[in-house]
Amino acid sequence: MILIVDDKKENILSLESLLALHSFPVDTALSGEQALKKILKNNYALIILDVQMPGMDGFEVAETISGYSKVKDVPIIFLSAANTDKKFIAKGYSSGAIDYITKPIDPDILLLKVNTLYKLYEQKRKVNEMQVKLQSEVEFRKKAQYETNEKANELKSILESIPQIAFTTAKNGELEYHNSQWLNYTNGDSKHLLTHPDDPSLNEELKKMAARKQPLEMEIRLRKKTDEKYRYYLLRVLPVKENGSVIKWVGSFTEIEEQKQAIKRKDEFISMASHELKTPLTSIQGYIQLLERMVNDESLRPYIDRTIVQIKKLDTLVNDLLDISKIESGKLKLNMKNFNFGKMLEDTTAMMQETFPDHRIEHSGNANVIVYGDEGRLEQVIINFLSNAIKYAPSSTLIRIETKIEENDLLVKVIDSGVGIPKEELSHVFEKFYRTEDSSKRFQGLGIGLYICADILSRHDCRYGVESDPGKGSTFYFNIPL
Repeated sequence: MILIVDDKKENILSLESLLALHSFPVDTALSGEQALKKILKNNYALIILDVQMPGMDGFEVAETISGYSKVKDVPIIFLSAANTDKKFIAKGYSSGAIDYITKPIDPDILLLKVNTLYKLYEQKRKVNEMQVKLQSEVEFRKKAQYETNEKANELKSILESIPQIAFTTAKNGELEYHNSQWLNYTNGDSKHLLTHPDDPSLNEELKKMAARKQPLEMEIRLRKKTDEKYRYYLLRVLPVKENGSVIKWVGSFTEIEEQKQAIKRKDEFISMASHELKTPLTSIQGYIQLLERMVNDESLRPYIDRTIVQIKKLDTLVNDLLDISKIESGKLKLNMKNFNFGKMLEDTTAMMQETFPDHRIEHSGNANVIVYGDEGRLEQVIINFLSNAIKYAPSSTLIRIETKIEENDLLVKVIDSGVGIPKEELSHVFEKFYRTEDSSKRFQGLGIGLYICADILSRHDCRYGVESDPGKGSTFYFNIPL
């Protein structure tokens, strides 16, 4: 906005009309005192100031304005009809004027100067605003950098105080910092730990983690520089995020050698116990079968049948324990070959139907395809899925199998109408010895069947999972590559 200051209304009116005609916003004042009051309240891009006014003349107003920090940079154009002498013009410039125009005013000259000074003021105002924003941004960045450094120092202090090996990496996975514990596991080269030669490269794993932008958790063997024995450690690396983006990673190594040895001893015990149980169990099965053929008393038949059922359950349990022992020791072998999956599924379904005559197992869809895998182990998976479907659906007699060819996969689903599984427990059902809270109270079992199935399916490159609605049933499925 432009402020016109003149004690004569007719002068103000002519200037106001001229400027308004060219779209300049205008404000007016009839005296120097009134002008100063308006200048303190409003912002002006330009002041057109008459020199000769009663009371405060134009020179006094300009000198007073120059003392106000708010408006000292606002350009002033002096207008004068009488004082055209050089000394008056010089006084005008020394009072703070940018330009000096004598009356009568040439409209074109005035407009040219107003337009130029108005643009210069706007440009200067924008530059000042930009400087303020830049200064604010600089202050903000300084503060953020200071806070980041403080957090980094705090993190380093924490990492130095813990007994574990700890470190941080840049967002690309490159090592940035490590605590003093790290140095106990190096041979001079502080960037490389003494890892077991058969274990994956730590640096490569960190780079893969950064590329995936996913936390890393893995077991790795390390040794101290003063020791020749490698021990197991659990490596966990988590992201540090700022505004939703990963800015660095924080990792730690926690020794788990004792836990690994305890698990090893437990697995050895399970393996030994399973083998020891297998021999007398086989003998018991033989004697019961012999007894079944020799006994003619029909009143004893139900007891023999119940004994056979319990022996089959015990045999299944022992076989599962043996499988777990083989999985843990890496000795579970697969006999891989091409076979007709549909034929295997048909035979398995028929066998399960004979075993559970009170239930109806229905199959829909196409499964008549050749797959490459261990036929016996995949049959074991289907038997487990069907057995669970029957076991956990005591009030339902219908079990459905659905198969469908999807591009290069065969999708197999086993669907029941049983008790279902709570949503928060779905991610754990394939874990070793895991049983849902409800099923552990109502149904027998150790929670190892699905763990074995998961291992078999993983080794066949299958995708597998479970969908469930509590109270309505569950669907266990897997996709096997063709």
